[in-house]
Amino acid sequence: MTTVNYKKSGASAKAGRIFMNLYAILSSLSCLFPIVWLVYSSLKTQSEFDANSFSFPAHPTLLNYIQVFTTTSMFRYMLNSIFVSVISVSMILLLSFIVGYFLSRFEFKGKKVIFSLFLLGMLVPVHSLMVPLYVMFSRLHINNHLAALILPYFCFQLPVGIYLVESYVHSIPIEMEDAASIDGAPFTQTLFSIILPMVKPVLVTIAIITFFFCWNEFSFALILTNGTTMRTVPLGLALFSGSYTTNYPVMMAAMVIATLPTLILYVVFSKSIMQGMVAGAVKG
Repeated sequence: MTTVNYKKSGASAKAGRIFMNLYAILSSLSCLFPIVWLVYSSLKTQSEFDANSFSFPAHPTLLNYIQVFTTTSMFRYMLNSIFVSVISVSMILLLSFIVGYFLSRFEFKGKKVIFSLFLLGMLVPVHSLMVPLYVMFSRLHINNHLAALILPYFCFQLPVGIYLVESYVHSIPIEMEDAASIDGAPFTQTLFSIILPMVKPVLVTIAIITFFFCWNEFSFALILTNGTTMRTVPLGLALFSGSYTTNYPVMMAAMVIATLPTLILYVVFSKSIMQGMVAGAVKG
C-alpha cells in the first residue's frame, strides 16, 4: 500500500512539473509573439498587411525603415531621448549611490524621517503632479526644453535608486571598510574604490530600470514640450497615426527602431539585473 502511495505521489509530482513547464513555455511564447509579429510585420508592404496582418511577408523589404529615417524626424527624436535618458540616469546613479550609502551606514538625527520621505516619493502617483509641474515650469519659463524632462525624471526615479542602494549596502560587511580605514585609506577612496565596485550589480539594475522609464515616458514629454525639435521617441511614434489612415508597416518599423535599444540593454545586462534585485532584497 505504501509503495502504491509513493508511486501515486511520484506520478502527481511528475504531472505537476509537466504542467508547470507547459505553462512557462506558453507564457514565454505569449510574451515573445508580439515582438516577433512586430518585426516581421515591419518587413511587409501596406497591401500585404491589409490582406493578412498575421501572415509572414511574401517579399520582405526594408523600405519601411528607410522611409522612417527619410520622411520623419525619428533620428532627432532618438537623439533627444538618448540625451534625456543618459543625463537622468547618470544623475540618479550618482545621487542614489551617495545618499543610499549614507542612509545605510551612518546614524544621525532625522535619518528615519529623511528615508521615509524618499519612500513616500515612491508612493506618489506620477500623473497626479502633471498639472502642478506644468504650471510651475511655465512660470519658470523652462517649458519646451529638454531640461524640463530631466528634472521630473530625476526626481521620480531617485527614491527607487536610493531604496535599492540602501538595501544593498546592508549586505556588505562593514569590516571591509574598517580594514581600509585601519590601513589609512581616506573615506573617499574607500567609498569609490571599495564600495562602488561591490554595488555594481544594483547600480546596473537602477540604470536599466531608470533608462526604461525615461526612454518610454510619454505623459511629461507631451505636456512639457511642444516643439518638433524637442520631441522624444514616444511622441514621435504617436505622429505615425494619421487622422483617417495609418501606414502600419511603417509605424511598426519605427516601433522596432524605438524598441531595439531597450532590448539590447536588457539582453546584455539581464544577469546583472537579476543579481541586483535578488541581492538588494536581502539585508545582512
